[in-house]
Amino acid sequence: MLNLSSTDQKIGPLEKYSTVKNLANRPHYKILNRIIAIVSLFVLIALFLPWTQNISGHGSVTTLKPNQRPQTIQTVISGRIEKWYVKEGDFVQKGDTILFISEIKEEYFDPNLVDNTKNQAVAKKKSVESYGSKVNALGNQINAIENEKTLKLQQAQNKIKQSILKIKTDSIDLEAVKTQLKIAKTQFNRATQLNKEGLKPLTDVEEKRLKLQDAEAKIISQENKYLTSKNEYINTRVEINRITAEYNEKSSKAESDQFTALSNQYDTEAQVNKLENQLVNYSIRNGMYYIKAPQTGYVNRALQAGIGENIKEGTPIVSIMPADYEIAVETFVDPVDFPLIHRGEKIRVWFDGWPTIVFSGWPNMSYGTFGGQVVAIENFISDNGKFRILIAPDKEDIPWPKQLSIGSGAQTIALLNNVPIWFELWRTLNGFPPNYYTPKSKDTKDKK
Repeated sequence: MLNLSSTDQKIGPLEKYSTVKNLANRPHYKILNRIIAIVSLFVLIALFLPWTQNISGHGSVTTLKPNQRPQTIQTVISGRIEKWYVKEGDFVQKGDTILFISEIKEEYFDPNLVDNTKNQAVAKKKSVESYGSKVNALGNQINAIENEKTLKLQQAQNKIKQSILKIKTDSIDLEAVKTQLKIAKTQFNRATQLNKEGLKPLTDVEEKRLKLQDAEAKIISQENKYLTSKNEYINTRVEINRITAEYNEKSSKAESDQFTALSNQYDTEAQVNKLENQLVNYSIRNGMYYIKAPQTGYVNRALQAGIGENIKEGTPIVSIMPADYEIAVETFVDPVDFPLIHRGEKIRVWFDGWPTIVFSGWPNMSYGTFGGQVVAIENFISDNGKFRILIAPDKEDIPWPKQLSIGSGAQTIALLNNVPIWFELWRTLNGFPPNYYTPKSKDTKDKK
């Protein structure tokens, strides 16, 4: 084995070797060196050329408004398919009949269901009117009872006044009789004394005794009259209480009947409202047997088929594509690029099947791209792990092709800052995101 480390021989200049001299003397060697130098110079200069940072995305063509996108027509009620009025590819106007279904629920089999329900509602309304008349009649009856009660009480009050006056009269008469009795006793005693003295005959004594007995009899009769007057006063007071209780009972019974009639009236009104609600529901249900187009468009695909097939409520029947729509593009960007997207930004779009030459860093040199503008940003990540961006045509740019169909593929480029190419290469090699920036068109509300 050679010990190369111990070799003291030195290698001199390469020009002393013949092979190197032959290579140096060839003319194309100098030309190649010049080419390499020129190319290197151009590459060095190109590294300082401006490059537009961008965010690329992939998506598809859609519509700008939700009501312009393809939709399915569903049945509101369950039924049986009876007749088709359209086929796939037909153009339908808004309100055109697509399908006719028949009823399969037994509670709606009656062909006169609407008329019968209407008649029930009319009958219940008449019942409400009858209860209203009964309530009014009972109200009149209550007023009559109250008026009669007032008159009876006034009559009883008059009797009380008469009884009080009679009591006063009888009491005065009683006092007068008592005075007469006292006088008769005095006269009888005087006549008796004078008779004993022989000054008065016995006939005068007998006469005075007769007057005394007559006065005693009158006072008893007068006391009876006085007590009778008091009893009449008490009876009149009792009569007032009886009249009050009697007419209160009559009035309470009439009011109870009135409240019962009112309760029946309100209950019947509730039944009328329920029947009218059912009537409206039945009328609307009859119109749901014919399934109609919600808007003008084309029938894309029939999702149900056959005649006599039962379908449930909410079952999709056909899909329809609106005839008038505003085209847009939905694209998806990576989460790392999502903070750089702002509403109102300019976007370049090119479509599948459309001739295109794209220079992502030099958008002015691209061919076949169209201008767009961000109109909506979805702030929740989609199922594919990216964020959805909705792009509308830029009115200041050339219009998008009319031949585009909904669902065709599209690719987008969001233009950001202008940087040198060497900076973009350095950023890409290190895996850094594009420079974060704030667009000049941002409004004051976004700044806040």
